[in-house]
Amino acid sequence: MTDLQALHDATHTMVMGVLNITEDSFSDGGLWLDPAKAAQHGRDMMAAGADIIDIGAESTRPGAKRVSEADELARITGAVKTLIPAGAVLSIDTTRASVAAAALSEGAQIINDVSGGTLDAELPHVVADHDCLYVVQHWRGWLVGSKGANPDQDTSVYEHGVLTDVHDELMRQVDGVLAAGVKPERIIIDPGLGFSKPSIEHNLPLLTGLETFRATGYPVLIGQSRKRFISAMLTGAGTAGADGPTMAQRDDVTAALSALSAEHGAWAVRVHDVAKSRAAVIAGNTWREYA
Repeated sequence: MTDLQALHDATHTMVMGVLNITEDSFSDGGLWLDPAKAAQHGRDMMAAGADIIDIGAESTRPGAKRVSEADELARITGAVKTLIPAGAVLSIDTTRASVAAAALSEGAQIINDVSGGTLDAELPHVVADHDCLYVVQHWRGWLVGSKGANPDQDTSVYEHGVLTDVHDELMRQVDGVLAAGVKPERIIIDPGLGFSKPSIEHNLPLLTGLETFRATGYPVLIGQSRKRFISAMLTGAGTAGADGPTMAQRDDVTAALSALSAEHGAWAVRVHDVAKSRAAVIAGNTWREYA
């Protein structure tokens, strides 16, 4: 059985591997829809050094369509039933209370709610009724403003600066989750890189300001992997080809940011290429020991 308090209080940055069981996730949609392939990919990430596997069955990229509750339930519970016997620590990327409840009953240990408790008001109550960890992510609405050249144009204005506004809004979300009965020692926070944050200028201040989030006393999850601001960094540096940055290039930058996040005390980094970020996190954790 997983020691949840030890997991919550981990002193070294961990690696959370992404398992997308979706048709249209922006980087690997459709690759792991087959249950056998999904289970094998989860085991492969564990072998590559993933401390946690984060299973999601619904894309949250701009313009994505919601999957049915029945499809999400079937995909999630199928993967959980396969990976729990393999010894996996499982995080469930969902905004639905019913999916969270089903996954927890099958042995999942973490609920990763990108809406931070705001999309389904019952989800925090489900978490409060189970002994599990709860990732509360900064959120400004379900794909609001996903039109035009700038997908998040209606939600990406930060009046007091992105670091201040994201911190304050995230803490209000945490207050709501606490009011629903979730224990503070079970909460992880996530500044939500890429969510209502389309540009480099929206995301790098959150990474360089990681200590602002750590100062809340809650562990901090960083989900930078393959985000569009990484592509913008590569394009701006003139290293992208005619078709844009390759996935390998995105994963290289993701790994560099994983090392920096570990150096500055992130609880975990959520990544697609586990092997690259595992090595980077080891370097960042070691650096922190000597800093």
